[in-house]
Amino acid sequence: MNKRIAVLPGDGIGKEVAKGAVEILQAVGERFGHQFSFAYGKIGGESIDEFGTPLPDETIQLCKESDAILLGAVGGPKWDQTPAHIRPEKGLLKLRKDLNLYANLRPTMYYESLADSSPLRKEVIQEVDMLIVRELTGGLYFGKPSERVQHNGEDAVVDTLYYEKAEMYRVIKLAFELARDRNKRVTSIDKANVLESSRMWREIAEEVAKDFPDVKLDHMLVDNAAMQMVMNPKRFDVVVTENMFGDILSDEASVLTGSLGMLPSASLSENGPFLYEPIHGSAPDIAGKNMANPLAMILSAAMMLRVSFGLEEEANEVERAVNQVLDAGIRTSDIASFGSPHTSTSKMIDEVKAVLLDNEAIMHIMSAYA
Repeated sequence: MNKRIAVLPGDGIGKEVAKGAVEILQAVGERFGHQFSFAYGKIGGESIDEFGTPLPDETIQLCKESDAILLGAVGGPKWDQTPAHIRPEKGLLKLRKDLNLYANLRPTMYYESLADSSPLRKEVIQEVDMLIVRELTGGLYFGKPSERVQHNGEDAVVDTLYYEKAEMYRVIKLAFELARDRNKRVTSIDKANVLESSRMWREIAEEVAKDFPDVKLDHMLVDNAAMQMVMNPKRFDVVVTENMFGDILSDEASVLTGSLGMLPSASLSENGPFLYEPIHGSAPDIAGKNMANPLAMILSAAMMLRVSFGLEEEANEVERAVNQVLDAGIRTSDIASFGSPHTSTSKMIDEVKAVLLDNEAIMHIMSAYA
């Protein structure tokens, strides 16, 4: 298989974790006989510094001409005073809109070896396997007007929440399709007791459910959902919700595994390349220090292999390698117990790659860390 992958390292630790994902994909190619070529583009703060824009046209074109996209992270305090319309995050929002990346998939699962890294009790998080499906191109983040205004002589602001029915319908339908291959349960999250947009969302969910009689639909208000995710996360299978709610809830779900550094994601388009990225930010405080956890980015690459390229065995092998390295006790600082030894970004990448390329490597790794 020959595939072209656009790599957008971005800012902060994005460069370090993107490098790790590329190395793992190269190892997959070596082991399974695939050819992956990598083309690099600018996005975020680094792009502002070089081009005066967070997303140059060249990057958009590169992405459109690729089979899939890997994104590191964008942003940082260096650009906090940048005008709002050219902030690093605007580049990411524009990329989603231009590529019509309408649905973000964020899986959260239980890792036995990381049970002590979670602030929640083991019996609460054990066997958690949740997939959050977040609408990605509508809602408050894209509504107009969004600006500071004067009202009765006083400073005020306005943000507009705007959705079209078709935008809601397609992401809810996707959630039901995904649930059919899992445990056949969809929880639709809204704020229908307050927001008209949520009342429409709920109506559409009921409409879609009629076409999926084998899938059970539950509705839940977002404030209750936030509570249930820490009290009883095992009740969830596929969760579907609008843009802002999904942004917040998926970050909350990261505590179940103990670190944002463990959670991958995929952003899907109807007719173009998909984008894969860890859900963590650019972590400028540790950028360049070889401390970042690369596993979310590596697991995002595994999602790419499975979802974009249909390489199920290869994706399973990457995930197996990650699990075996974790089972061997290897930790970056974000998932290490207080006071216990931890490893570097580059060493973690090397260990995953070693297991991926050599099934016997894990025995040497376990001996080294014993």
